[in-house]
Amino acid sequence: MHILCHGFRIQQTTFDEVWSHLTHPDGNSVVYISMEIGADPDVYNPVRQKLLDLERTSSMDGRLKGFIHKLFHGPEKIPTYSGGLGVLAGDTLKSFADCKIPVVAISLLYRQGYFAQIVDSKLGQISQTVQWQPEEIHGLTLLHDPHHPKKPLIIEIPFDIPDHPKTVIQAQVWMKMEINHTLDFFIPEILLDFSIPETPEIIRNAAGQLYNAESSIVKALQRRMLGTGIMPTLRALGFTAQTFHLNEQHGVVAILQMIAEEIQAATGYPDLNQATDQQILEATDRVAQRTVYTIHTPVKAGHDRFDKALYAGISRQSCQRLLGLLACDEDNHHSYNFTTMAMTVNRAANSVSRLHRDVTRKQFPQFAHKISAITNGVHHLTWISGARATVFNTFSILHNWQHDPGVFAHVKKLNQDPVLGPRFRNYFSEAWKKDTAILYDYINTMLVQHRDQKLETWIDPPNFLSSLVDRHFRLDPRVFTIGFARRFSTYKRADLIFDNIDTLCEIIVSNNWPINFIFAGKAHPADEPGKSVIKLILDSQQELHRKSKGLANLIFIPNYDMKIAKMMVAGVHAWLNSPKRPLEASGTSGMKAAMNGVPNISIMDGWWAEGYHNGQTGWKFGLEGPVADADLSESPETLLYREDAASLYQLLPIILQEFYTGSKNGPQRPYDCPFLCPFLHQAIMNLAMNIPIFNTHRMAAEYLTKYTLHLPGPQEQEMSHFRKLYTSDCA
Repeated sequence: MHILCHGFRIQQTTFDEVWSHLTHPDGNSVVYISMEIGADPDVYNPVRQKLLDLERTSSMDGRLKGFIHKLFHGPEKIPTYSGGLGVLAGDTLKSFADCKIPVVAISLLYRQGYFAQIVDSKLGQISQTVQWQPEEIHGLTLLHDPHHPKKPLIIEIPFDIPDHPKTVIQAQVWMKMEINHTLDFFIPEILLDFSIPETPEIIRNAAGQLYNAESSIVKALQRRMLGTGIMPTLRALGFTAQTFHLNEQHGVVAILQMIAEEIQAATGYPDLNQATDQQILEATDRVAQRTVYTIHTPVKAGHDRFDKALYAGISRQSCQRLLGLLACDEDNHHSYNFTTMAMTVNRAANSVSRLHRDVTRKQFPQFAHKISAITNGVHHLTWISGARATVFNTFSILHNWQHDPGVFAHVKKLNQDPVLGPRFRNYFSEAWKKDTAILYDYINTMLVQHRDQKLETWIDPPNFLSSLVDRHFRLDPRVFTIGFARRFSTYKRADLIFDNIDTLCEIIVSNNWPINFIFAGKAHPADEPGKSVIKLILDSQQELHRKSKGLANLIFIPNYDMKIAKMMVAGVHAWLNSPKRPLEASGTSGMKAAMNGVPNISIMDGWWAEGYHNGQTGWKFGLEGPVADADLSESPETLLYREDAASLYQLLPIILQEFYTGSKNGPQRPYDCPFLCPFLHQAIMNLAMNIPIFNTHRMAAEYLTKYTLHLPGPQEQEMSHFRKLYTSDCA
């Protein structure tokens, strides 16, 4: 493979070692398949950080000058993710790199990204096409043909499209390296780019934007592009992995290809229709032994279903036969259910939290015996703020925290030390204040910019406060701040806390407790109910401000991405999560807050059922009925707004009392010293109890038990250590 290693800034020996492992005949590696991968380099870039540490942000060396300029001054967004699923994929790959696990990831490159969000106070969310150029992004490189180094590597894929059966489509291949923090290992992230002139227009259009919902046919074509592109790409690059990990079912068409190849190898039949059902099922069992599947949602809309008539126009009869055997939809016999197929063809299926495991077993009772739990985590090196990281580096008891998140268990001992404990608490509080100041500087600047932009554009500022802020009035970072940021889907109930603004304001005004709510997130462009929730949030701003006599303010940050997320999870004082239980499979945004010690205020759903620790790390509210009796409907009349909002209003005074006074009966203190003992204690307990659990190092170690990898003894010992940090699949 022709690679300019200087473009990635790793040693040639490192590149050769990783590549040789991934191409070794023993197949001792894994293919990680995901529809989206979120890994923006403006949030985590170990190469950039290394150069900053060395104070080498410029160079006169002609070979390095262009590289360094692009690294420090070029575009820093790779907008090929929509939210939690993609960011989780990126975090997982970073931990694979840190732990030196031989993995290659495959996804699609979308030249129109997901979408850029414009928010107008009168119109709500407006979707705008993203314009980005992969050629301009540092670390994202177009691979070239080893036989013709001046030409891009082109993958040719047999494909069926409407009115053009047995077409061959083409894709060029990009690679981003997820480099570990010590710069001596990487995970190749392969992105297939179908937006090239040689590819038919219908394919180019379908490949343009992630989760394009223009039509069912476009949705189906996207899944097929990912699935059918995997095996030809692996072969073109010489990768030999024998284990395939489906991060959700979007790429499950690759498994169909593997089954077809297995049948041909076993029978010699050139036409799969010559095979008996028994031969197909036997081949399916063999392929299943190479497949691991992670399901991420209990929500029906998250499961891909395609009408059989539609699929007949984009697939061959042999493919339809396989689907007929493996993708039966019990609710609709006229559809193929790709989640059912992914559940069928694997040796191990896992949910993303313990509660989600129980829900998934309820949804798929026929597969309950093989559904286990591997609770999600996040990449602690990505999400811990720079200010907090400086604090952790100061104390020797936390030595090696960058590589071993388990060392944060020592925070309990550190906190109890009569000499070091007060010093640690003071340093940590000051770092938190610094991160909050950064967030508020961003917000205050944004509010003024939105006000000024109104004079230049047709956009009405999304925030009512833009009409109030000026150089004399700025939002105060000392005010208790609740953060909420995630995909706007109806079951997540982003507007729950504003369900009864009169009750909310009575709590605030009667106690003279100021509070700010910072919200962000996108709704899918085709999700009208989700967009209506954003509009409800915007419409609540002025009423909340007026009825609270200015004590309560609601701010919406448009165009949510990883950089905004990192600023929010470090800068707020508490993180709100209010889904209808048990529809939140995991909820990784709350984990990112916990990485910074920020307590959660959450429904007992997803990861919080495991991270709550009897109130030591935050607060719970809402109904907690058993999963066996749970209503999994998303219809508005089943979303339990009144009941769960009432529970939240009962809890809120307790939280505000702790923040502003430090105890139930204590005197109110000026809010320039907010980090009083009970509140700060919960923050520190998040560091001690939740960082060792909810990190992707531990998660990666648990996934290794599902793979068939053989690791060197010291490496396996280290992964065993990470597994001992937590066992997800407990009762």
